[in-house]
Amino acid sequence: MNEIHQTSESIKFPSLTTKSITVSHLYPTRKTMSPFNSSLYFLIFFLVHISMASSSAELQHGFYKQTCPNAESIVKKVLRNAMAKELRVAASVMRLQFHDCFVNGCDASLLLDDTPKMLGEKLSLSNINSLRSYETIDEIKEELEKHCPNVVSCADIIIMASRDAVVLSGGPNWEVKLGRQDSLIARQEDSDKIMPSPRANATYLIDLFAKFNLSVKDLVALSGSHSIGNGRCFSIMFRLYNQSGSGKPDPELESEYKSKLNKLCPIGGDEEVIGDLDATPHYFDNQYFKDLVSGKGFLNSDQSLYSAGEPTRKYVKMFSEDEGEFYRAFVEGMVKMGDLQSGKAGEIRKNCRVVNPRRISGNGFWFAK
Repeated sequence: MNEIHQTSESIKFPSLTTKSITVSHLYPTRKTMSPFNSSLYFLIFFLVHISMASSSAELQHGFYKQTCPNAESIVKKVLRNAMAKELRVAASVMRLQFHDCFVNGCDASLLLDDTPKMLGEKLSLSNINSLRSYETIDEIKEELEKHCPNVVSCADIIIMASRDAVVLSGGPNWEVKLGRQDSLIARQEDSDKIMPSPRANATYLIDLFAKFNLSVKDLVALSGSHSIGNGRCFSIMFRLYNQSGSGKPDPELESEYKSKLNKLCPIGGDEEVIGDLDATPHYFDNQYFKDLVSGKGFLNSDQSLYSAGEPTRKYVKMFSEDEGEFYRAFVEGMVKMGDLQSGKAGEIRKNCRVVNPRRISGNGFWFAK
């Protein structure tokens, strides 16, 4: 939820349940079927039923208990090794869930590389020069494919790894629901349309989260994801030198903290330099909320949760005083966010960066190679 473009457009997610439909009119009768119609019949039948199966799939705890019993331990092990090399990986991996699930549901569309025919989400305004650690997801997928080929989806890897990033940073643990499929397509414009800007204020964020049936409490708790990690100077230059076009700094910035940021991010300096999002950037705790109360929020969108007053301020204060309550609310919000699904047909990718190769057999069926 950082360096991103904002808009008032919304995205609606279809229900996981599907209505009974009559499909007999789609198919020619046996008596009139030509060889071409026969192939068309099987192709339509296959696509319709794949779509229905995908959109009606229900997420559940222990989804891989039989098919890949060590899936969650493998994810955690690979992530722990990556964090041993670079602690910042935890924050980067955790944020993948936000940037994936808010754009057409949790379907790993975020992970798809661009192709000559598809401009994906990685270079969208919300993600370019911001999201990192795609390689960590690649490493997790590669290890899972060794143990359980063609079983664990990239979408589920994001959910498991995001949870583990929090746990390995000292935060709460929770049981994740699994069973997602991977998207067959990604669209850069979808990400550009929905993700919030670091300049966003509390009112805009409340309205945005409401579109996903996420409450004000969910918004504030999930913003606590910024308890770990860093942000770029690019995201705060306007706060330091031209807040709201005033030519002045953000008056909500605490004076000593503002001086610190001025040194980190001087006018004409390197805007790719990073700063800590809170005073304990490697520990998942409630320091983030304490910083907001004292005027030391790094991003405008964060500080606004306190400076804008109610209804968000009360939750900032609550979480700053009660870390346990923050943990409970954060977990609840992550689970609700993880439930977002597009309802579209998907697959289990062999490589998280590309859709599986396909061919058409003689009877009209599509198969992954």
